[in-house]
Amino acid sequence: MAIRFGIIGYGFMGHEHMAMLTNFDGIEVKAVCDIDPEVLKGAPEGMETYTDAQDLVNDPEIDVVLVVANNNQHLKLVKMAAEAKKDIICEKPVALSIADLEEMERVVAENGVKFTVHQQRRFDPDFRTAKAVFDSKTLGDIYTIQTGLYGFNGNMHDWHIYPEQGGGMLYDWGVHLIDQMLWMIPGKVKSVFADVRNVINENVDDYFKIILRFENGITAEIELGTYFLRADTDKWFERHWFVGGNKGSANIDGFDPQGSIVRTSQLLTNVGGKRTMTAAGPTRSFGPPPEGRILTEPLPEVHTTHRNYFENYVKAYNGEEDFLVKIPEVKRVLKLMDAARLSAKTKKSVDFE
Repeated sequence: MAIRFGIIGYGFMGHEHMAMLTNFDGIEVKAVCDIDPEVLKGAPEGMETYTDAQDLVNDPEIDVVLVVANNNQHLKLVKMAAEAKKDIICEKPVALSIADLEEMERVVAENGVKFTVHQQRRFDPDFRTAKAVFDSKTLGDIYTIQTGLYGFNGNMHDWHIYPEQGGGMLYDWGVHLIDQMLWMIPGKVKSVFADVRNVINENVDDYFKIILRFENGITAEIELGTYFLRADTDKWFERHWFVGGNKGSANIDGFDPQGSIVRTSQLLTNVGGKRTMTAAGPTRSFGPPPEGRILTEPLPEVHTTHRNYFENYVKAYNGEEDFLVKIPEVKRVLKLMDAARLSAKTKKSVDFE
């Protein structure tokens, strides 16, 4: 029997969920809710529609409520669904504070319902490529991992520009980028140093750089900017990963990842006397390598999509495997976001774990 879903919030992500879950094996969307009746006119023909979330969660034909409303509505809607004995998937960020998440946990536990979060970017092919490189240990001892997402037009949209609704890029994309890094790299994060800024948006952050120092010696760097203006490209964003180890590097570009693993045929213990002249003057350390010294290998192939999130959900719901996204992992991400904001405010490194 298919798991019967009800979707609360029929904006951008609500439409995305509807498109994905229509004709999805093991899931049937039974109803959708939005406070705007005009929006609901775009629901699939025959779909039950509601303008009041309480009516949707009370619908006996629904097993799972998918909360896709604005970030500041998550606490109210998760509690409402739990008290109606519905299982819950909440969009990210699950909550705007640790206190809100702990209130959700309390109500969920009291009502004995399932609760997880839609952190679907654990299945992004670029991330999974970086993770495959990391997990393979092919680069030897990893010392740095860098991830970046850059927009070239300065755009932010819709309610994301309003802080009272949970706007800003740290809540929008930071929650994904941090989650990816924490899910990939094992061990404790010893310290967090961050720069979080409002570059052109008056009320919400639109740039951040977060540096994590792990107990295992790895330094991870996460950077996002919406105002990295360029005129020499037909793209509106860039996505990059760099993984560096003592046996090579991996460069991964784009959500449809391109790039390579790069090694040297041998390591130099001392640079020879040959100098290379540059516009900045002579150099030996940064001159071209000898012919044949740089070797490239293809990146590992990965085959993941966001559909894999709901495939895992169906199996976990039916007791065949664990839910991929666990609430303690989500709480750790929120705590790290708080540490990043504190670091940015004090301009100091913050001890974390």
